[in-house]
Amino acid sequence: MAEPPPPPPASSLGAPLPSEPAPTPTATAPAFELLPSTSGLHTIKTEGSKPKEPQPDDLDQPTPDLPPQDAAAAEDEDSSDDDTDTTSPTPSPPPLEPALPLVTVDQPPEAESVTEDGSGSEDESDESDGEASESDDDDEDDEDEPTLKYARLQGATTDILAKDSASALAVSPKYIALGTHNGAIFILDFKGAIVKRFRPHQAMVNDLSLDSGSDFVASASMDGKVAIQALDGTENNVFDLRRPMRCVALEPNFGKRSTRQFVSGGMAGTLVLHEKGWLGYKEVTLHAGEGPIWAVEWRGTFIAWANDAGVRIYDTASSQRITYISRAADSPRADLFKCTLHWQDDHTLLIAWADYIKVAVVKEREGKRGQLGGVVGLATTELFVEVTSIFQVDCMISGIALHGKDAYLILAYLTEDTGDDEATEDREQQRRKAGSRPELRVISTDGEELSSDAIGLRNYDRFQCRDYSLCPAPTGDSFYVISPQDIVVARPRDEADHIAWLIEQRHYEAALAALEKSGLTGMDGFDIQAIGVKYLEHLVDEKQFEKAAATCPKILGINAKLWEDWVFLFADKGQMQTIIPFVPTNNPQLSRLVYEMILAHFLRHDPDALLKTIRTWPHDIYDVAAVILAIQDQIQRKPDLKILMESVAELFVLNRQPGKALPYFLKLRRPGVFDLIRDNNLFTDVQDQALLLIEFDHDINRIPSAHVGDEPPNNNSTNNTKPAARHGAAIALLVDHTHSIPIPRVVSQLQSHRQYLFMYLDALFDQDPHLAFDYSDLQVDLYAQYDANKLMDFLRASNYYSLERAYKICDARDLVPEMVFLLGRMGDNKRALNLIIERLGDVQRAIEFAKEQNDHDLWEDLLKYSETKPRFIRGLLENVGAEIDPIRLIRRIKNGLEIPGLKLALIKILQDFNLQISLMEGCKTILYSDCRQLALSLHGRQTNGFLWTGDTPSRDTAVPIFPQLNGALPPEKIPFGVHFLCGHTYDGEQVFPGTDLQQASQRDTLLAARILEPAGYSETEAARARAMGAKLRLVGELRETKRHAGCPNCSKAVLR
Repeated sequence: MAEPPPPPPASSLGAPLPSEPAPTPTATAPAFELLPSTSGLHTIKTEGSKPKEPQPDDLDQPTPDLPPQDAAAAEDEDSSDDDTDTTSPTPSPPPLEPALPLVTVDQPPEAESVTEDGSGSEDESDESDGEASESDDDDEDDEDEPTLKYARLQGATTDILAKDSASALAVSPKYIALGTHNGAIFILDFKGAIVKRFRPHQAMVNDLSLDSGSDFVASASMDGKVAIQALDGTENNVFDLRRPMRCVALEPNFGKRSTRQFVSGGMAGTLVLHEKGWLGYKEVTLHAGEGPIWAVEWRGTFIAWANDAGVRIYDTASSQRITYISRAADSPRADLFKCTLHWQDDHTLLIAWADYIKVAVVKEREGKRGQLGGVVGLATTELFVEVTSIFQVDCMISGIALHGKDAYLILAYLTEDTGDDEATEDREQQRRKAGSRPELRVISTDGEELSSDAIGLRNYDRFQCRDYSLCPAPTGDSFYVISPQDIVVARPRDEADHIAWLIEQRHYEAALAALEKSGLTGMDGFDIQAIGVKYLEHLVDEKQFEKAAATCPKILGINAKLWEDWVFLFADKGQMQTIIPFVPTNNPQLSRLVYEMILAHFLRHDPDALLKTIRTWPHDIYDVAAVILAIQDQIQRKPDLKILMESVAELFVLNRQPGKALPYFLKLRRPGVFDLIRDNNLFTDVQDQALLLIEFDHDINRIPSAHVGDEPPNNNSTNNTKPAARHGAAIALLVDHTHSIPIPRVVSQLQSHRQYLFMYLDALFDQDPHLAFDYSDLQVDLYAQYDANKLMDFLRASNYYSLERAYKICDARDLVPEMVFLLGRMGDNKRALNLIIERLGDVQRAIEFAKEQNDHDLWEDLLKYSETKPRFIRGLLENVGAEIDPIRLIRRIKNGLEIPGLKLALIKILQDFNLQISLMEGCKTILYSDCRQLALSLHGRQTNGFLWTGDTPSRDTAVPIFPQLNGALPPEKIPFGVHFLCGHTYDGEQVFPGTDLQQASQRDTLLAARILEPAGYSETEAARARAMGAKLRLVGELRETKRHAGCPNCSKAVLR
């Protein structure tokens, strides 16, 4: 809602006040400071109590609170105990709509700090005693969070109260009305700026009342007058009642009703209802005779007022008093401790008087049935009041209001001895007492004190309980505490206030959690990072380093400077190990000094963590070379510490120096060293480390050595792997990169390790039999020693070894099959055959050897040797073929030589020859059939017709022979083409030059063209026959003339 417009000229606002200065803006002061209460818990004296019913003779005497069941009797008594109620007022309208919300602005009202000494900005030297007592309370470590926040009403109030004293206050949804001891009335906005000012009285204003629409303000003064002023118009009325007036209340809808009803009361002891009629205002006395009227409140149709006897409630709708709630018997004087009335809602009245609180609820019940003229009357409802709660507290109450939905807010005033001194009539003794500091207490509906705040009002020691009052705003979101020299606004604390209090109490963790949950980050002056830094400092002061380190990422965020400062702080505290896990490596990235300091810490205290950190951290955030030097220096001191060697090797790899890392990996027996060599192309770096690589690979993989002697190797184990891989990764590496690691260089390093040399040369042979041809003789020796089963494969595949040396090696190791093979390659077939027959005795092998050599003399030697050996004869018979003539073999068998299985062998020979003859006949039949098919196909292709088109060109000139078929002009002579069996086509004149062809007539041209056109042309069959006959005769003559001529291109094909 916008601020109200500036006030109109003084002439329209009533009498000007020349002595009142214009308001001046004041700066915002510090926050209001609270003091702990010294009060105890409130006690419930009576709840839902029901006093005894008053007797008819005692109506003028104060009576106890009435129970609900006896309310009817009290109502009858109240309706007939006063003869002044002669005129019944008009019933009030229905209840009002909810009041408008309190005017609020974006900025909070400028507030002067309410200091704990109650003097504001003034220097009050006479309050040193109070300050001393308050300092003790401030020393408490744990304070309860206050429920409300406080600020002085600023604006023009500072100047007003500097020259005058506040005596009454009223608040509406739009304005604040302030009455003073000099009889002035100020209409203020919620910032304290003056909207209007009046001076209708010459004495102190005791009470103010604003209607619900903020249209009128009523004032009651000690000068005996009641004044009603229009806030938005010129209407004003002053009623002179000739006795000091204590209270006034406007009908809630005063500005909207033409009746202009209001009630007033004072020292005369009468409560008067004023109502506007045709002839002016008329007055109706609602009650009198029970002492001064101290307070009055109007809500809806109910009017509640207090006098010396107690509190009464009047219903304007029925024009009847509902109930009478008596004052406590031991209550102090009413003029010293005033009664406060506050309507909680349309039917609930809060009564605070001295040290008692009563809650009265107006209810309905079924009334009595009457009978008139013999007709039974209808049932009616009647109102009664039930006192639901009675509280007695340990203080005097200056004001009461509803706080929230289930609590009460009271303005408490502590007295030394309320029973004796306060009730005494010795006014001199009362004046001698110094006033105590007022308190705002929150009490639950069960009577339990929830919170208590001592309020430091200016010059509070000069005032007594009756000088203070509490005025709630209609919206319930603020409460105004009024003293003669001060006005303090109390508001419920919001989340920002809660966070500020947590910070003040150094509950930083809770403050951060509340700030994050509330979403106030960056608003309301809260800097989450600054609060977080204070929290970290607090944790460090409390030696909670682990918690502080874990909180750093959340607090420090991406502020690199703060991160560096806190890392150095932890290092100074000797807690480097605590902060390291939380140090960021990116976003933000800190200076290199921080990361190098962490690595140096690990190098000295935790080498394992050093290696882990090197592997996980990006290497570009610190100086790798500097860290390498530091670790190498440490390795010189502790050469057996493998973790340091692994760390420096990792750093070399990260620094793109894998060659320098290789020696460390070999010492550490790292399995990934071969991948490192391949990935970084370090083959030239390992040229002279072949033996070290093979030994390293042998150790880490426990590769079984090659089989020596008679132990057969497991050849099946390498079927599914790369041939070189069966000897290990090192051998495979050397074999795969012979261009970078020369073979002679490796062989020279492996000379003293024959097993490794064999593995290397064997892998080379598997890769390519020609790679190690210079070492073929050495390979023969190595194969004979480590893998004799593979020697035969090598001998067959290689042509680079010495046959004589190889034979000697095989002879020395008695490798007969290899000796036979070598003798065969040397040409000594007879000797080889003798070895097979004498040493091996293998007929099949002897036959195969004879077949391989394809030597007639060798076969003869084999047959000669087999003449006396039946087993060999049978073997030869079973393997006869093109190489062995069975007749020749059978004739060599001596008579009488017993050959086992001879019959079966002969039967097999006959069956084989029979099968051979059958196969030959079948092949002959197939050959004849294929020849016939091919001849027929050739004849068909040569005798088939040839399609002439307009695009068929001559081979020599590439010019179409019959252009007229495509729509071109026909030639002068009848064209003809020649097609040879070879597939070439020529123009007839090119093949047969000098041929005398007649000039083509138009008829011949048409006939020649039509002969070649598709069928369906409308021409007689006779014409076609003559044209075709002429063509055939011409072709016959040409063939006869050029019988021996062929294709000009191939000269072999005949004319087609």
